[in-house]
Amino acid sequence: MPDRVPDREALRARLTPEQFHVTQEKGTERAFSGRYYGTTDKGTYSCICCGQELFSSEAKYDAGCGWPSFWLPLAGDRVRTQRDLSHGMVRTEVTCSRCGAHLGHVFDDGPEPTGQRYCMNSASLEFRKEGE
Repeated sequence: MPDRVPDREALRARLTPEQFHVTQEKGTERAFSGRYYGTTDKGTYSCICCGQELFSSEAKYDAGCGWPSFWLPLAGDRVRTQRDLSHGMVRTEVTCSRCGAHLGHVFDDGPEPTGQRYCMNSASLEFRKEGE
């Protein structure tokens, strides 16, 4: 259960239709279409819904999958995972621990030292460049 459940109508008014669909309806943006896929600037990625910091650019890498990918969240308690059996697949969904927003999925095919690939939707993230 998320720490803080956001008001869905307030989120619908504040977010773009794609951001709302991804974070609240467990949608997925098209591969290679997200604004942060190719971002290489140093900074922090936060939840677009509640602002909780989730990932550092230090853990971001080019997985070639079409979505921003990270090998580690900022802290283990920033995200939650749960089994996802939708679309005829077995995956592990990643959500924001604070508000429950859908972020993406995590896979066990990432680089060392974790071996994990947190494959996130740009629509679920907000990037703050280092020093801003």
